[in-house]
Amino acid sequence: VQLQAYGGGLVEAGGSLRLSCAASKRTASNNGVGWFRQASGKEREFVAAISWNGGSTIYADNVQGRFTISRDRAQNTVYLQLNSLKPEDTAVYYCAVARSAFSGRALTDHAYWGQGTQVTVSS
Repeated sequence: VQLQAYGGGLVEAGGSLRLSCAASKRTASNNGVGWFRQASGKEREFVAAISWNGGSTIYADNVQGRFTISRDRAQNTVYLQLNSLKPEDTAVYYCAVARSAFSGRALTDHAYWGQGTQVTVSS
């Protein structure tokens, strides 16, 4: 499974972006998908995850209420809507396909990773 994450960019604080993660194989539609991010000099951290059918979602506390994860199984694409962005949201954002139908918070729950897309929020 190959993943392509895109949609990042430069935005002012309070602005919005929508990230997309396209999978190369339809089989990925049977797995959970997670979004993670890594700021410069910091460890990669969990952001949000969605189950195989979109029926279950989980978020990190620091993005809850601002970010929304969703998926279109027919298009093999998972989205992350980023609203009310803050400078501390600046990072490279990665999507990853989980090893099972439900995606957890741990990096090790995920088997395939995209190349990342940069999100920069200016103050």
